[in-house]
Amino acid sequence: MFEFDQYLGFILFMTVVTIGFWLMILLLTFIIPYWVTGSFFEWLKERKKSK
Repeated sequence: MFEFDQYLGFILFMTVVTIGFWLMILLLTFIIPYWVTGSFFEWLKERKKSK
């Protein structure tokens, strides 16, 4: 079946893929909406201040 070094390589590959998957989920569900919302409210404050 697998030799030990192939097994370690597979585990390392799956770890990197899993970390990448969860990082993308975190970015798409929290960080990017937080950034866009904050930018929008800051833009509204600047617009209100300039009037």
